[in-house]
Amino acid sequence: MLQGGNLTMNESCKIHDGILSPFVPIGYIVICCIGLLCNTITLYIFFLRRHTDSSMAVYMRHLALADTLLVLCLPLRVYYHNKVGPFYLCKVVGIFFYINMYSSILFLSLISLDRYLKIVKPVWVFRIQKTKWSHMASYIVWVLLISGTIPFLTSDSQKHPCDKVCFHFHSKGTVGGTINLTTVLFFLAFYVAFLGFYVKITNKLRTMSMGNGDSKAQSRKKRVIMKTFLVPAIFTLCFLPYHSIRIPYVLAQMNVIGDLHSQQLLHILNESTLLLSTLNSCLDPIIYYFLNSAYKKTVLCAIQGKFKNMYALNRRRISINRSLTEI
Repeated sequence: MLQGGNLTMNESCKIHDGILSPFVPIGYIVICCIGLLCNTITLYIFFLRRHTDSSMAVYMRHLALADTLLVLCLPLRVYYHNKVGPFYLCKVVGIFFYINMYSSILFLSLISLDRYLKIVKPVWVFRIQKTKWSHMASYIVWVLLISGTIPFLTSDSQKHPCDKVCFHFHSKGTVGGTINLTTVLFFLAFYVAFLGFYVKITNKLRTMSMGNGDSKAQSRKKRVIMKTFLVPAIFTLCFLPYHSIRIPYVLAQMNVIGDLHSQQLLHILNESTLLLSTLNSCLDPIIYYFLNSAYKKTVLCAIQGKFKNMYALNRRRISINRSLTEI
């Protein structure tokens, strides 16, 4: 029985994936396969070059780790898609998924901050640019995210009929809803800062001299500026749509938006944008390819079967500042 658009306890879950139902598991399977392959290779490459760490390489390694852990969650999301599964297993996997998604967001932000400082403020000395601080900042990111999920881990509320369905529309109390809404506001703040970094980076690159009028130098400068937009483009594509729908979606989970039709629509939008957010794990290796010359050369050597050259390349020591314009 439907009362005022809300589901009662004695009803089954009436919120479903609709037209997305056959596409969501297929999408997760494809992203899992591509993401796992690309990020496993990436972790191997960064492991080879560990002795030549820069602050950016540290963040990239942690980003690749986060992406790898995220795609490892996807097989369970596919297996339990629209199924009633073990409550705590689904909860832990869901929390693990979001930890790695938000760690990806934060590491991309740290990479952008690193680029901003090295390009816009090259003569300044920042502690954040030292690898020791970069390692510490990365560990702090993991600790903060894991700590922030504790309230969700301890909650075992199953008030809504859909709460028993894995990775589905779940009800949220005041505490859980407030944390989710606050997270969205933090993301929007990071996003504005993120765009600010790249506006200033682009303006700085436009004023830099690369060859004093040489046509090839000017062409190279244009390519560098074009590559500047790669990171914010991927960041915007993967994460902005998901967070744009989060506020009304969380309000629906808190039953502030109690109409069943609205809850159904918001669930479909949330699932589609969440699938889009996982695409980031496949696109991040493109960022490494264009931002890190050593990564690019290693990949090309591997494709060409020049494995001796690949190992020799990764044994060289390079300057931390060599990648100033590799963005």
